[in-house]
Amino acid sequence: MSLIAIEGMQFYAHHGYYKEEQVLGGKYTVDIYMNVEVNEASLTDNLEKTINYEEVYKITKAEMEQRSKLIEHVCVRIAQKVKNNFTQIQSLKVRVSKFQPPLKGNVERVFFETEL
Repeated sequence: MSLIAIEGMQFYAHHGYYKEEQVLGGKYTVDIYMNVEVNEASLTDNLEKTINYEEVYKITKAEMEQRSKLIEHVCVRIAQKVKNNFTQIQSLKVRVSKFQPPLKGNVERVFFETEL
């Protein structure tokens, strides 16, 4: 078993419960950690036998572009789509971080993380 991670994917998106979040948008990051079986890829140097990072990014970007009220919803959608697209993934963890949430205080970020 091996771990492939894509950390710090940055997006400007319009997720949020409040109207101002939906209109103004904000900064988000997504981190994905995939436990995979890629023995053949490591021996053959064949991209088709492993996880294509570019494809994972495209899936993540498409899901981040779909507006949602909750980062929980966005995070689970990303996790399900990535896992369903790559049979090599045994399990994965996805974290969506939202920067400067409207909490009437000085908060750097909040995040939601799910594992499948």
